[in-house]
Amino acid sequence: MRFVFSKYGPHIMRPLTALTIHVISSPVALATGLLMTWIVILLLPADQARFAPEHAPLVRAIAVFTLFSAASAGSFYGELRQRSWRLGAHGATLVMLAVAVWMYWPK
Repeated sequence: MRFVFSKYGPHIMRPLTALTIHVISSPVALATGLLMTWIVILLLPADQARFAPEHAPLVRAIAVFTLFSAASAGSFYGELRQRSWRLGAHGATLVMLAVAVWMYWPK
């Protein structure tokens, strides 16, 4: 399977690059959905007292999955361009995955 990424000719996509694309999609979707939920809650002032207990956990989840998305995007870019810092970015992605699992795994 060949993909052309530049004017310099065909390049073969490495398996880790393809895997990283899939890793990016989940935290981006979660962060986007949580952010839109937060915006909707802000636009419902009549129900603010009902949603008040959910505000802090929602903001914390938005922060975790936004950081996870950023780490995944850095990992993807580093792997795609074969940057020297890509292993650190892969490590940051794994750390954020561990943080998300630790925070949301049922106790």
